[in-house]
Amino acid sequence: MANRGPAYGLSREVQQKIDRQYDPELEHILIQWIVAQCGPEVGQPEPGKDEFQKWLKDGTVLCKLINSLYAKGQGPVAKIQASTMAFKQMEQISQFLQAAERYGILATDIFQTVDLWEGKNMACVQRTLMNLGGLAVAKGTEYFAGDPNWFPKKSQENRRAFSDDKLKEGQSVIGLQMGTNRGASQAGMTGYGMPRQIL
Repeated sequence: MANRGPAYGLSREVQQKIDRQYDPELEHILIQWIVAQCGPEVGQPEPGKDEFQKWLKDGTVLCKLINSLYAKGQGPVAKIQASTMAFKQMEQISQFLQAAERYGILATDIFQTVDLWEGKNMACVQRTLMNLGGLAVAKGTEYFAGDPNWFPKKSQENRRAFSDDKLKEGQSVIGLQMGTNRGASQAGMTGYGMPRQIL
């Protein structure tokens, strides 16, 4: 992590709230998938958020992961090299993020480079990797390795084509959201403000 002192007050509360979103079970699933996808040469971290962050921090594992989802030699990250220099590590993380967006991950589902590099929001890193795995399963390519049940199933488009007659028939139906024209009525009600007539 970066050389940063402890947080106090509101900053500390916000950081604790973010840290509570981190899921150790999801971490285990993601490690299994990354090792299955990239091979045992990427290693395997000890359990724990800090170890998971250290494992991914230099960006090499992430770049190997995104490259493994493409045919050999066609990966989006051409040069992967381990480096101890901070800007090189952050550059590799941002290369992974750009490649993940081109693969189909929504920009709103992608973590920021500092979320991983400084370990500020590892839950967001988990969500990005989970979305990447789910998208790889949904694409159904032969490049996916691992158990498809590790990831939530993405919904598929299901277009429907209705005939003109069917569409016109639907216009004459009163939807139940609009209320109903049966049952209660205002028959026998008096105007507002008038006294009730008791005979």
